[in-house]
Amino acid sequence: MAGPDYLRRTAITRLSVSEREADLLEETIVEWQRGANIATSVGWTNSVTDKRRLQSLCYDDIRDQTDLGSQHTILACFQAAEALKGIHTRKQEGREYSMPEFTSPTVTYDAKTMTLFDDGTVSLATTASRIRCELVLPEDEEGYQYQYLDSEEWQITESTLTARDGEYYLHLGFRKHSSESETDTAEDRTVLGVDLGIENLAVTSTAHFESGRQLLHEHREYEKVRKGLQRTGTESARRTIVRRGDREKRHNRDYLHRVSNRILREASKYDCTHIVFEDLTYIRDAMASSPRFQQWAHRQLVRYVSYKAEEQGIEVEFVDPQNTSRRCCDCGYTSQNNRVNREVFECKSCGSTANADYNAAKNIGWKFVRCGQQHSQRTGDSQLALKSGTVKPNRGFAPYPSVDSGVEAENTDKPAS
Repeated sequence: MAGPDYLRRTAITRLSVSEREADLLEETIVEWQRGANIATSVGWTNSVTDKRRLQSLCYDDIRDQTDLGSQHTILACFQAAEALKGIHTRKQEGREYSMPEFTSPTVTYDAKTMTLFDDGTVSLATTASRIRCELVLPEDEEGYQYQYLDSEEWQITESTLTARDGEYYLHLGFRKHSSESETDTAEDRTVLGVDLGIENLAVTSTAHFESGRQLLHEHREYEKVRKGLQRTGTESARRTIVRRGDREKRHNRDYLHRVSNRILREASKYDCTHIVFEDLTYIRDAMASSPRFQQWAHRQLVRYVSYKAEEQGIEVEFVDPQNTSRRCCDCGYTSQNNRVNREVFECKSCGSTANADYNAAKNIGWKFVRCGQQHSQRTGDSQLALKSGTVKPNRGFAPYPSVDSGVEAENTDKPAS
């Protein structure tokens, strides 16, 4: 018999922790990674993806080799099983795969390892003892977190602790029972599609372009200097490599943070409830010949956008990128011949032309909108955000109220730099 249907949401809040509490959380993160990797190795060796079977195989090993408590050991097994299921899917699809490794500074919590209190504090299990921390919530009580924390309908469920930039954040999971008419009704979603590319680091369906040329140029220049210093081989040269490498990392992360902030501003400007990217696992396969730095930049950018979006109550989703670069966003005609070159898209059916990355960004967002409409339980009225209006399935383009009738409905060319 199938279980009940739930609506699920995530609310992020920072924790106020003392130095001692931070140390305990860091220890727990390290032990969690170790436990999850032990479970992954056992599951990989024995071809096990079922969480209960994996738990029976490696529970004792994790308890012996880590300082995790009983419930966190079980949760680490479950997390490893989910990762192994993803690898099994890649294998079935004939795509490259390797054993998962847990490196992110996170820990999973559930009702047995975490307790929320009405006074705005939370109790968390660590490797040594429970700690009780204050949730840093918006002072004006208009933050989106309160609609879940103060509600009797929404129940706390599995959540995630994340360490980031010296701070600790709780991604609080909530769920509530849903009626047939309510089940993820898309809530009149407004979707921002985002394409990740080479010449353009990111392009949105609202025609916002983020160039990747300068970032890639600076990285190439750094690589030239680094190789020259390596050939020198002196101790001074090695120290210089380390200093320049650290400086480049800080610069790149700052650059990507600023790009992510501009994408979030674009989403807020158009009142978007969802930001949609192509599935990064597919991008990695498609861009296997691209510089590893560029693949890293894409992953890092999506990571920054994801956690910042969650903090603003915006959901980040992913779609299969198949044909997003070949399909005409105007008429739907799909052909490899539509892609004239890296920058230009020209439909061989309707003749429309566009910047290739902009066309792909609209297709990415549109694919998510259409997927929602085709779901048997979707009743919401989703729409794709464009530069001058929105477009809905079966309803067509609707200009924004501020757009004059004489203004071109859609500008498909990249704006002059």
